[in-house]
Amino acid sequence: MTIAATSNNGASASLYTSGTAGAKGASNQMDSQMFLQLLVTQLKTQSPNSPMDSNALITQTSQLASMQALSTLSDTQSSNFALQQRQSASQLIGLTASYLDTDGTTQTGKVTGASFGSTTPTVTIGGVAVALSSLTAVGQTA
Repeated sequence: MTIAATSNNGASASLYTSGTAGAKGASNQMDSQMFLQLLVTQLKTQSPNSPMDSNALITQTSQLASMQALSTLSDTQSSNFALQQRQSASQLIGLTASYLDTDGTTQTGKVTGASFGSTTPTVTIGGVAVALSSLTAVGQTA
């Protein structure tokens, strides 16, 4: 069963899409906003003769706090990993590196630059942009 919610602009949306119906970029992920909407809906529709147990409310609030903390931790780890990749690519400048080209032949050359324009940093070897993850060996320049 889908419970319809009203967004700020009055359009109807499913609680499982966290946005207006048909909105661009609608997410299917459970987030804190959706959790709060579900909790408020639950509180509004509860029976006056049988209100929500306060222990259950505290448990759900704790779950929200835990979810937000884990989400923040995940974002921080992703940012740290991206920074480490950029640092690794930058430190390769001036060193000799090897990679496999499209023919499967090992190419070796001096790393002359690093680029961070895509999700994976690339290094420039002999005028060719090579993804950091595609390097097979790194050594000192002779």
